Amino acid sequence: MDESARWRLLQSDWYSPRRLHDSPVRYDFPGDRFIPNRSLMDLDRAHGLLTNRTAPFNATSSFNEAYRQKLIENLTLDSQGRPFKIMVFRGSPKSSQKPIRFVDELRQEVASIFDNDCKQTPYRCIPKGEKRVLDAPKLRNDYYANIMSWGKNNILAVALGPELYLWNSEDQRVHKLLQVPGGNDWPTSVTWSEDARTLAVGYMCSSLQLWDVESSKLIRNLEGHSGRIASTAWNGRILTSGSRDKSIINHDVRAANNLASCIKRHADEVCGLKWSTEGNRLASGGNENLLYIWEASKMSSSKFLHRLSDHCAAVKALAWCPYQYNVLASGGGLSDGCIKIWNTQKGVCINSIETKAQICGLEWNRHHKEILSGHGYSIRENQNKLCLWKYPSMTKVGELGNHKSRIINLCQSPDGLTVISAGADETLRFWDVFGPPTAGNLMVSDLQGLLSFRTSVLR
Repeated sequence: MDESARWRLLQSDWYSPRRLHDSPVRYDFPGDRFIPNRSLMDLDRAHGLLTNRTAPFNATSSFNEAYRQKLIENLTLDSQGRPFKIMVFRGSPKSSQKPIRFVDELRQEVASIFDNDCKQTPYRCIPKGEKRVLDAPKLRNDYYANIMSWGKNNILAVALGPELYLWNSEDQRVHKLLQVPGGNDWPTSVTWSEDARTLAVGYMCSSLQLWDVESSKLIRNLEGHSGRIASTAWNGRILTSGSRDKSIINHDVRAANNLASCIKRHADEVCGLKWSTEGNRLASGGNENLLYIWEASKMSSSKFLHRLSDHCAAVKALAWCPYQYNVLASGGGLSDGCIKIWNTQKGVCINSIETKAQICGLEWNRHHKEILSGHGYSIRENQNKLCLWKYPSMTKVGELGNHKSRIINLCQSPDGLTVISAGADETLRFWDVFGPPTAGNLMVSDLQGLLSFRTSVLR
């Protein structure tokens, strides 16, 4: 071997690994194994990864196995199907190298897989029938009353005429807590405390009582009102009551003098009260069609945060959004029939939907962004129905209802899966309308809907 041939061999071994000489593919610009030449890198791929402006997919979305496999293949293999490394010990094949559109191809493939996966995941079906029906004799047909409450102890309290019953949803046992003597007085509002140890009961003749349910004993009488108490709401140790005497009273149930503050701003009966989840704001609805928003820290001064007058009838149905702390839903009576969504921070209506029916109750779905409305009288549609609305678009998802008369109240189970509707037809109907989607039970047959009419007597 002459001197020039030996020099060429040494020079070749110096720039690239010896194994590359056995490859049938011609490589240009071989580089050092420790500091590779730029020509050894896949610059098309690197440029595509750096300049990709594709919007990222939602991280919470569920991708199937086909997507994951495609992602692994594209991130670990180069354009020639070999394991990809940022620092390589080979040159770029000059003859077979083609312009690479790696990111664009990956984007199209992933989008296709994602779209197909979404199409294969149907939205849950709304049940066609009730899960259970309880007979509720003597349930009063009174739009302004709030006679149901389902506590965290999984016990439903419901007032039937002069009597108040407790129904245990776990063992279906029924217990009569109290009966009002005489024929001129009866419970008009029932509300469990946050810890479900105390039951607040307001009466037609202006009384307000606290009951210990475990011992079935009356704890205390709270004074201050001179008219029917149709609405009550708890906020920790504070019990707020609204009355036909147009006043709102905050009772401190631990203090000897229970009256913490008294507000007289409504011009007619206070028929709706609801504290926000954080406990910093109170919404009150009146029979004069007004909705007030109060700050807890300023209630003693009777200074409201907002006075909202968009409704055209009594405002009884109130519900705070569980996933947007400053959003409130309100529903109007027969002459109004509108569900309005409010930004209570700014005091503006952000959405309004006309239901064309009296709105007797509103309940937010804690598992999906939806809200359920219960309806009473109507001139045109939705009479005696339950309507499910998608939030925030407020498009109707579906409707349910087998009540023969108007719905009086709605309340929700502690787990947020079941809603009870109390109707003037003297029935309580249980609806599994808020349940999360399940893979094994996506459809409800007509036969299952018929079999759901299992009726039992409450008392």
